[in-house]
Amino acid sequence: MKRDEPRRSRHPFRDTVILYAVLAIVIVIVAALTNGDLARALVGAVGFFVVATAWSWWRFRRRAEQERGG
Repeated sequence: MKRDEPRRSRHPFRDTVILYAVLAIVIVIVAALTNGDLARALVGAVGFFVVATAWSWWRFRRRAEQERGG
């Protein structure tokens, strides 16, 4: 690893899920601050979290399979 490269996380999937959870919370907070429909924001945030997490899980799994030579 070169000196200029950032350190790689030991738990990249966990870190990704945490990021998506934070972004989902931001969706709800923005809706609350703008007097939006909180029920719709909550449904949208949960939908975003589930889809984004599933996509990342699929990508991480696919990358691991490619690294194993499968």
